[in-house]
Amino acid sequence: MMAFKLSISNWTKYLKKAAILAFMGMVAIFGYIFYLAQDLPSLDQLENYDPDLVTRIYSADGKILDELYLEKRIFISIDEIPNNMKNALIASEDRRFYDHWGISMRDLFRAVVINIISLSYEQGFSSLTQQVARTLYDSIGFKKTIVRKIKEIITAIQIERTYTKSEILEMYLNNVHFGHGTYGVQAAAKRYFGKSASALTLGESAMIVGILPAPARYSPVRHPERAHYKRNVVLRVMRDQRYITNDIYSEARVIESENVIEFQAKGTAPYFTEYVRRVMEKEDDHLGVNIYRDGLKIYTTLDTRLQDIAEKSLMKSIKRNQDKLNERLFNDEEEFSQLAYHSIYPIDTVKMMMEGDSILYEDLRNKLLVQGAFIALDPTTGAILAMIGGRPDYHDQYNRAVQAKRQPGSVFKPFVYTTAIDNGYPVTKQLLNQPLVLRVLNAEGEWEKWMPRNYDGTTSGLTTLREGIRKSVNLIAVRVVKELVPAREVKAMAERMGLTTNIRAVDAIALGTSEVYLLDVVNAYSAFANKGILNQPFGISKVEDRYGNTIKEYYPIREEVLREESAYVMTTMLQTVMDAGTGGSARWRHNFYHPAGGKTGTTQNWTDAWFVGFSKQLAAGVWVGVDDPQVSLGESQDGSRVALPAWARFMTAAHDTLGLTQKKFERPDGVINVEICSLTKDKPTNLCPLETEIFIKGTEPSQLCKVHRRN
Repeated sequence: MMAFKLSISNWTKYLKKAAILAFMGMVAIFGYIFYLAQDLPSLDQLENYDPDLVTRIYSADGKILDELYLEKRIFISIDEIPNNMKNALIASEDRRFYDHWGISMRDLFRAVVINIISLSYEQGFSSLTQQVARTLYDSIGFKKTIVRKIKEIITAIQIERTYTKSEILEMYLNNVHFGHGTYGVQAAAKRYFGKSASALTLGESAMIVGILPAPARYSPVRHPERAHYKRNVVLRVMRDQRYITNDIYSEARVIESENVIEFQAKGTAPYFTEYVRRVMEKEDDHLGVNIYRDGLKIYTTLDTRLQDIAEKSLMKSIKRNQDKLNERLFNDEEEFSQLAYHSIYPIDTVKMMMEGDSILYEDLRNKLLVQGAFIALDPTTGAILAMIGGRPDYHDQYNRAVQAKRQPGSVFKPFVYTTAIDNGYPVTKQLLNQPLVLRVLNAEGEWEKWMPRNYDGTTSGLTTLREGIRKSVNLIAVRVVKELVPAREVKAMAERMGLTTNIRAVDAIALGTSEVYLLDVVNAYSAFANKGILNQPFGISKVEDRYGNTIKEYYPIREEVLREESAYVMTTMLQTVMDAGTGGSARWRHNFYHPAGGKTGTTQNWTDAWFVGFSKQLAAGVWVGVDDPQVSLGESQDGSRVALPAWARFMTAAHDTLGLTQKKFERPDGVINVEICSLTKDKPTNLCPLETEIFIKGTEPSQLCKVHRRN
């Protein structure tokens, strides 16, 4: 009896010790859990869940141009996700989702047993809620450790306490990685099937869910057979768990393959959207946003209708001139061999590439590809309506519309004549169209003689400023600089009108030898159409945050750079170019009859071809050339033959598409009509042949004609 009592006493002591040890163990475990929980997200953080979202760039007519993101995620509400998608996910990834409180104890115990038996980590037990915890918080980490699992479980329990099951599903389906840079079911649906998640079929939903265990391994793009197999596995699980009937399962399974998009199309107007991205990168600190994470809506000024017209118009000209370049090079073995590196590349292979049978080698493109750039602006605001920075079929990161500095040739002459007009010289001012010799600095910094000549090699007598620009007479433009307005004043005028490159104040300035940007020139010309008011060109109209709140709106920034009278006179001079000068083919060949002004430009050796012009409603400019400025487009391939057709086709179609009616340029009160002698341009006598010309008040002729007088 005594021994029995002693035995009970010993057992009692052992039990007490065991209880104490168990209690201390529990305290230690809870203490450790409490310690681990200190650096986990608080409930407040969970409630303010704010995932990275795609920033979208929109056109002025409401089209999505492009998307910016580090992780491509487009948020979609749970109500927009089809039931088949939700059911496929739950059946495949967490069949007890609606029954557990963050973790499935059955899955946990099964995983523990399997892992103990195998002495390794072979079986996981993550619920959807745990996966939400893992994807939401970088601090939890992704390395498979017991500590990570404990943190995951704690966070999952917090999530279950904070959110409904429906909200957890919404978070999961908007955050999980589906491969190819897509996060969330909406981005995945767009990437793989080109549709919204709400329109996914049963088979498509099953395929997307099948990707989840290993997005790279089961990619429908790279491994369609594996993706198809996983789709069928998900469908079978859905049938076994009675989410779908056997008939529906059989019907879905018989579809041999889903229509997966293999290659993603480039965004609309890629050069423009890259231009917008660069502008926003400069703005993001000022606005306090991150364009790659914050799900912004960037509304732009570009009109996709005009962009499409511009691309077709420019590409037609590029194709025509590529054919001409090919013909010239194919017939000139020496030049072709030098440009195409025939010691490296087979001549027949390069010819086939240039003819479009395959893609031209990258290191040959700057010498053998005809390139182009295009800009269209609203002259009243400066809004960019269309932008092309290079060939659409050879898209690269070099935006020739805003980054390429090229010699403008005669496109620069309007700045020379504008300086003269603004300094009080009338359009009837006459200069001698005869050769002259100038001293210029060469590339080595040494002075040498320069004798400019006209494009066609001809000369004549006295020629008015209007006639000089109409025929693009080089000698008259040079004499304007030598005799009327010095080069430094022309440089100042060009800079005042928005040219941002280094304009060299030398006599050769008259012939456009200083490199310029296409955007600057088009914008400067728009000031003529806009009564001397220059707008800063802009491509963004408004930026909104992910909730639709306006962060910033952009408005025209205007500056008066010319007297209204000077702008109007220059406009009429450029109209003369269009109506009866080097730009005339826009009328008789391309049927563009809106009141408009413009100017051709061609540089030495036919390296660069330009046309820049405007109507009352649109200003546009075209540049065509080869990236390497040493490569010629070919003899006689000037601005009127190469660039003008693209401009004219665009302007004709753009005015028709927008329903723009013909609008005359408004003449200011300070410009008057005056009858003059058509020969001497002086005040007429009653014997003079007459013509009517416009003058800024105070510049009309006061001297009586000396030729037509009675003796």
